[in-house]
Amino acid sequence: MTDNSPNPALAQQRNDSSFDNILQELKWRELVHVSTDEDALEEALAGEPVTYYCGFDPTAASLHLGHLVQLLTMRRIQLAGHKPLGLVGGATGLIGDPRQSGERVLNTPETVSGWVRQLQDQVRHYISFDGPHAAQMVNNLDWWQGVGALEMLRDIGKHFRVGTMVKKDIIAKRLNSDEGISYTELSYQVLQGYDFLQLYRDYHCTMQFGGSDQWGNLTAGTELVRRAEGAHVHALGTPLITNSDGTKFGKSEGNAIWLDAELCSPYAFYQFWLNTADADVVDRLKVFTFRTRDEIEQLGRAVEDAPFKREAQRALAWDVTALVHGEAATEKVIAASQAIFGGGDLAQIDEPTLQAIAEELPTAELRIQDATPVALLTQTELVASKSEARRTIKDGGLYVNNHTVADSESPVEESHWLHGKYLLVRRGKKSLALISRA
Repeated sequence: MTDNSPNPALAQQRNDSSFDNILQELKWRELVHVSTDEDALEEALAGEPVTYYCGFDPTAASLHLGHLVQLLTMRRIQLAGHKPLGLVGGATGLIGDPRQSGERVLNTPETVSGWVRQLQDQVRHYISFDGPHAAQMVNNLDWWQGVGALEMLRDIGKHFRVGTMVKKDIIAKRLNSDEGISYTELSYQVLQGYDFLQLYRDYHCTMQFGGSDQWGNLTAGTELVRRAEGAHVHALGTPLITNSDGTKFGKSEGNAIWLDAELCSPYAFYQFWLNTADADVVDRLKVFTFRTRDEIEQLGRAVEDAPFKREAQRALAWDVTALVHGEAATEKVIAASQAIFGGGDLAQIDEPTLQAIAEELPTAELRIQDATPVALLTQTELVASKSEARRTIKDGGLYVNNHTVADSESPVEESHWLHGKYLLVRRGKKSLALISRA
């Protein structure tokens, strides 16, 4: 699991003082895609402390990079002097927000309850629960479990108009699909709308934000507060982030980049950010780091002047990995990255990091008696044939654990296996593979 103790990086985070107010900074960071009355919202955020919330549904055991956009936005607004409510939806998580791809599989209450605790721990890592603008954690199951069906229909449902509900993009798409949509998922926006009303009543919460794909659910809340209480509250939608080539951001090899270290290792997490394209890196620095406009513009110039140095990518990878996994884990990852190319001691790489490296490299399994240098090269497909393997070894092009190998036939000694299990094989300067002991 990710270390969910209070995050030391919180004390180092600052908003950019070159902006007059937090909404201006959010707009410069391209974090405002849509909002209710923008002038009124800017006035509110420039005034007395506002209580605001963002919700996270426990539909998996961990949050991912899409959620990190919201978590960091929560922290930015808190640094500007406002009070966050971190909502993990023990009730809405039992239903699940409608998806374009079809009806969700409903998880058991026991599973959802466990995920609530895990997500609450993750949320605590990104916002501060101390000081004059201390955050509070809330769970919508606390109020929904006391609401009966008749009460929901009479006191809450009467404020919702079916015509408005079915016009929302995702609902309209599902209605026009072969599968349609169940009453359960159609009702999700009623649940989220009521959350805003409940938080308005209990905490005088006057702002909600989330991804722009949630806009229908966000405005369901603002409209319900208006109808039920005659009050005007605010909603803000952050953009859905895409890569410059049009592909979906936040996935590697088709898999989500999770914030939990057991689901996405710090090594894989760091490599994901390090591999950011030049065309995307400045935008990522704006959204995912607390660097100032001047610092980011300077890194942008470095991308233009000397892209081969990848200075901006290294800054991005350091900042985000340290924020999510801590500085010690990030330093360990960087040391491991350097070591596998001969810049450090491989023996200092711990086994979990080696396992993570194995997921990024060609791998093969060999018994210790079969682990000859020729077999290392051929079994990992670093070369196409045994004859090519022997030429590579003769030319001094094979490295095992960063040591040149000259003898093509003798198996690697048992003492050379890292943690008794692994051999790092390198052909030339950059072609890497990892052997696991069978």
